[in-house]
Amino acid sequence: MSRNALAVVSSLLFAALAALLVLLPVPYVAWRPGQTIDVLGATDKGAVIDVSGLPTYETSGRLLMTTVSTTSVDASLSLPEAIFVYLDPTSDAMPREVIYPPGKSSDQVESEAVAMMDSSRNNATVAALRAGGVKVTELPRVKSVVLSGPSAEKLQPGDLITAVDGEPVTTEVEVVDQISTHSVGDPVVFSVLRDGKELAVSVITGASNTDSRQPVVGINVDIGFRFEPVVAFNIDAGVTGPSAGLVFALGVYDRITEGQLIEDRTVAGTGTIDASGRVGRIGAIREKIRGAERDGAETFLVPEGNCADIGELDANLTLVKVPTLKDAISALQLINEGNTAEVPTCG
Repeated sequence: MSRNALAVVSSLLFAALAALLVLLPVPYVAWRPGQTIDVLGATDKGAVIDVSGLPTYETSGRLLMTTVSTTSVDASLSLPEAIFVYLDPTSDAMPREVIYPPGKSSDQVESEAVAMMDSSRNNATVAALRAGGVKVTELPRVKSVVLSGPSAEKLQPGDLITAVDGEPVTTEVEVVDQISTHSVGDPVVFSVLRDGKELAVSVITGASNTDSRQPVVGINVDIGFRFEPVVAFNIDAGVTGPSAGLVFALGVYDRITEGQLIEDRTVAGTGTIDASGRVGRIGAIREKIRGAERDGAETFLVPEGNCADIGELDANLTLVKVPTLKDAISALQLINEGNTAEVPTCG
């Protein structure tokens, strides 16, 4: 082979290899700072957080819910893109299987993210109402219904169970115990609250797959909550996941209590929340801090468990360490009073 021919072949091979590097997807996704949403603000549908059924108060300042922009489940990164994201100090490249577990369709991923957002809003509402001194009652709740079971098309996920066969119940165990007093084929009458209405639902028990003598009704039960106020969140349906729980809770609390929690400042934050007000860690903390800084936040509320994930991030914000909703409220009140030295921070 002549030198010219060898050079041509080498050039073609190099071009093919370069094309492969550019086009071949790699098993990573990108995390970048996403949009922020002022939960104390309003949309064309009304207030972002709309509370009815109890007195509400004017708020001031901006309370930013932070998000992360993530490569979608049906998209991919090339190797050069992944390297660029990794080297960019405002973004991260994450193993794809960590964000999108193998075997799940895009519809499944989206459905789970929507469910987590719904749970986050409910927990935030309960935690905020409790912190504001509003009565919240715990009741057994239908968590799921077996599609081919006795309760299919009778009970629904989210139904709050107040009684079984006329016997008041307050825990999951009491529901199970009352069902177990029946024989297979007996009717069980559930008194439930659904969409604010009281209903009586009769279900004929079936036999357990593991014990033909054990009656079952084909539901899973956990704990739900009953309260009088109605809280609506006017957030774009495309914003999903559980990490806005803390900010939602603070927004509801600020609406239902006197005084200005934020005053004229811009505060941002993130963190899951449970019904008792405990704040949990989330992913993409660095990207969310960057997004908040970009949009003018002066204070960022960080879940206690995420402080170690921030590293040497050079951010011009006060990073407040938050274990619980009450700690977040206390920290904001201290800042309002000028007692910043008493505010716990990351680092």
